[in-house]
Amino acid sequence: MTWLTRGGAVAALAVGGATVWGTGWRGLGLLLAFFVSGSLLTRGGGQRTAAQVFANGGVAAVAALAGWWPVFAGALAAATADTWATEIGVFSPTPPRLITSWVPVPRGASGGITPLGTAGGVLGAAVMGGLTWVLGPHYLRLAGVVTFAGAAGMFVDSVLGATIQGAFRDEPVQPRRGYAWLDNDGVNLATTLAGAGIAAAGWRLFG
Repeated sequence: MTWLTRGGAVAALAVGGATVWGTGWRGLGLLLAFFVSGSLLTRGGGQRTAAQVFANGGVAAVAALAGWWPVFAGALAAATADTWATEIGVFSPTPPRLITSWVPVPRGASGGITPLGTAGGVLGAAVMGGLTWVLGPHYLRLAGVVTFAGAAGMFVDSVLGATIQGAFRDEPVQPRRGYAWLDNDGVNLATTLAGAGIAAAGWRLFG
């Protein structure tokens, strides 16, 4: 399986098993939509490690076991939006800008965003919101909540990348700013937690 390392495959089986146990084939369909779309968009394919799998799917797996469909969908929507924004944003004709200060930054810098990447992330969140409606309870409001949660999680990822993760941490052309409290996997985990929490709050308010 070229998309996963050996450890990543074991982690994926664990996340998939928890998803099926808690949400059945509907949840598995949503999980596969995130995984397959993200893998296809990733340049060169790449191989996800166990840490990467759990960072992106761990929160969703816990939500699935608890039977929290909106929370499960919100976590995956945030992971999808972040992945789509990153991979689509590399094709942006304009350079990225740091989300916290709006200064231009090198491509690939943590916390950098572009209009194209942002649009791609919102599209990814909308796709997951639509699939949530198709696969789960047919509540249009839920699709809107999940879409919003996914897009909001994407922005949380960018803010954390620019601050806690440390802007320019891996960029030799820029001075290191501050201390990287979280690595990319930690930021991704926080992103899915944000998506899950926002979806839970949104569904409580509007469901």
